[in-house]
Amino acid sequence: MRILVTGGAGYIGSHTAKALAQAGYEPVVFDNLSEGHRWAVKWGPLVEGDLSDGALLRHVVATYGIPRSVPITESHSQIPISPYGESKRAVERFLYWYGQAYGADWMALRYFNAAGADPDGEIGEDHHPETHLIPTAIQAALGERPVVEIYGTEYPTPDGTAIRDYVHVTDLANAHVLALQYLLGGGESAALNLGTGEGKSVREVIAAVERVTGQRVPVREAARRSGDPRVLVADPAKAGRVLSWSPQYSSLETIVETASRWHKVHAPAASGLDPDIPGRLIQAGEESPAARYAMTGSGTAVEVPSLEGEQE
Repeated sequence: MRILVTGGAGYIGSHTAKALAQAGYEPVVFDNLSEGHRWAVKWGPLVEGDLSDGALLRHVVATYGIPRSVPITESHSQIPISPYGESKRAVERFLYWYGQAYGADWMALRYFNAAGADPDGEIGEDHHPETHLIPTAIQAALGERPVVEIYGTEYPTPDGTAIRDYVHVTDLANAHVLALQYLLGGGESAALNLGTGEGKSVREVIAAVERVTGQRVPVREAARRSGDPRVLVADPAKAGRVLSWSPQYSSLETIVETASRWHKVHAPAASGLDPDIPGRLIQAGEESPAARYAMTGSGTAVEVPSLEGEQE
């Protein structure tokens, strides 16, 4: 059976495509490659295109906000505090009404913090620029970025930093396969949380990276970002009941170990910044315009003021 995987060249999409292939399905990846990678499509054909291209898509197929209680259940009120969260809620409502109108079954899988890399080392997280805590902490430990910013002592947690529920990307991928099999077996449409039910603080993550890499992670305190929830922890009990899903790779040590191993093998040999894409790491063999761009503490690219006309 062929399964269409939109965004299948990206981080979670590529891991899901692998899990589908291992379960006996043929994943057909639909991706415009704006954020995904052609090299990450290994288990089925790639259709390069955009979801806004209705004709092509037809041809190929023939959100919680600031939580009021923790852990978060599926019945928790959804009050998004960002366009990203609002878009996810809108898609869930679209799925519901599309199902009501046309009888289509659906499953909305609500990821918490996806992390880690394929245990076999075939695929992993590759964002440009990278903003997620675990890969940036690994980069800092390996000397590839100067510092990792952590958000102050404004949180009511033991070490003063935000609490997040980190779930391994392979566990998320396996949940997609189980959801597909559940729907094919006549299961009812549902929205399910995918998390571990346990939160880890920023400093716990930093400590895990230091243990795995054997290197210190330089950190810098920063003010809390506006609208950033203090605690985001899932209640995954419903996913366990409905799909018999339970995370197998989501211990913090396994997440950091697989991510670190992926990064050490696939990190670019030459560091620098692409002058056309701020924050993008230059791949080995590309020219590094070090005199024109510099890396800030937050990991973003800034253009260095011209020194033309000044005395050396």
